[in-house]
Amino acid sequence: MAIVIIGIAGLLVYVKAALPDVGNAPDIKVELTPERIKRGEYLAHHVTLCIDCHSERDFTLWSGPLVVGTLGKGGEAFTEAQGFPGKFYARNISQSHLKDWSDGEIYRAITTGVNKDNKPIFSIMPWDNFGRMDPEDIKDIVAYIRTLPAQSNEPPVSDADFPMNFILNTLPHATTGGERPSPADPVAYGAYMVNAAGCGVCHTKQEKGKIVGEPFAGGFEFGFPDGSIVTSVNITPDKETGIGDWNEAAFINKFKQYTDSNYHALIIKPGQIQTVMPWTMYSGMDSTDLKAIYAYLKTIKPVKNQVTKWRPKT
Repeated sequence: MAIVIIGIAGLLVYVKAALPDVGNAPDIKVELTPERIKRGEYLAHHVTLCIDCHSERDFTLWSGPLVVGTLGKGGEAFTEAQGFPGKFYARNISQSHLKDWSDGEIYRAITTGVNKDNKPIFSIMPWDNFGRMDPEDIKDIVAYIRTLPAQSNEPPVSDADFPMNFILNTLPHATTGGERPSPADPVAYGAYMVNAAGCGVCHTKQEKGKIVGEPFAGGFEFGFPDGSIVTSVNITPDKETGIGDWNEAAFINKFKQYTDSNYHALIIKPGQIQTVMPWTMYSGMDSTDLKAIYAYLKTIKPVKNQVTKWRPKT
């Protein structure tokens, strides 16, 4: 028995001391060209949504639009109340925090889930998805992040519950990235964009950071401070419970309707239906990209899974 205990203790020490091990940050210098910054801004605001979690959202308004002047300040909390295995806080990614990071360290954090100090990043930031993206797209995001004005904000330190505090060290892995397909192949390009946008992250049921549901079939529950719960919907092509009866125009219009400024100022009172889906950000996605996402989603396995989108406090 003593040998078993010593072995377990040794394993835990190894996990904490030797992992994660994804290699050194790449030695890269990203040129801050207007083209890179523009592409990076588009991705960070409307596709990968880095700016969503790393800024402040106003959930007194529909869909929690960004609070002006908070870009990159971090601080959004993901806690046990929302079903996460601990308390995790989005970091400050403005220049007040990243000024001492190299471009390679930022790139490594985005794509492998390991920060400057070689500490693991919980996968609420979908670094595994980002690690499959084209390196040039990631470099564009790095370029844009470099332009964010400094924000004097120090979010709390994230704290994973046991055993996630050990498991977390084993998750990051090295990556070589992928190649962005041509939009001329809408299904392949759509698969790329679905990965970049993290559609499967929120639209797949998870419990305490572990996937327990069918991909894209919805069921991920998010708790609000007022006790209500919003659940991600089924976006598989099932005709009864998913988007199987949606045509391309309906799919695109669902996003583009939120470009209407009236939605940006729609006040939500406690007890009224709300959503964590950042519609006002995704509404800025290019229609070509949305068409490709639709094309890909129509090819995935239909899953029958009826979801109750919102439940008030009981």
